[in-house]
Amino acid sequence: MTAPDEAATLEHQKQALMKFAAEFPFFKLLGMRIEDVGPGWSRLSVEWRQDLCQPAGIMHGGVIASLVDTSIAHCILLTPEHIAARPSGGRLVSVDLRIKYLRPVSAGRIFCDAKVTRMGRQIIHTAATVVDEAGKEVASGDSIYMMVSIDRLKKAGG
Repeated sequence: MTAPDEAATLEHQKQALMKFAAEFPFFKLLGMRIEDVGPGWSRLSVEWRQDLCQPAGIMHGGVIASLVDTSIAHCILLTPEHIAARPSGGRLVSVDLRIKYLRPVSAGRIFCDAKVTRMGRQIIHTAATVVDEAGKEVASGDSIYMMVSIDRLKKAGG
């Protein structure tokens, strides 16, 4: 495939991912949106809403953790390694997710920037930073994902 063909294919996959996310029930539930995404990086966001808060009126940590986890997954989806694994049934599974909460979120939109820090054949290391609209860091996280075959997932499931 030539470079222009690859770019067109990547853009097509990006648009398909954006369309899927816009219709995905979990994204709708949290009001999550993909701001931008590319091979090895992504930027997703979620808006503060009262129904996403814990009793003290600040955004629930689970919402922030979901934003980090989802941003990290999306930064992997357009990598050449993941694209190459998909036709044979390659899937991503989360092995580890760590979140550090640094500042409460009580208004506005938060943004999560995620990136792949090391792409192995099966193990993928990633990192993410969540900032508020003023650019202040509210959380950080890292995760390890594993690329597995669909057959392996079926065996593990029973």
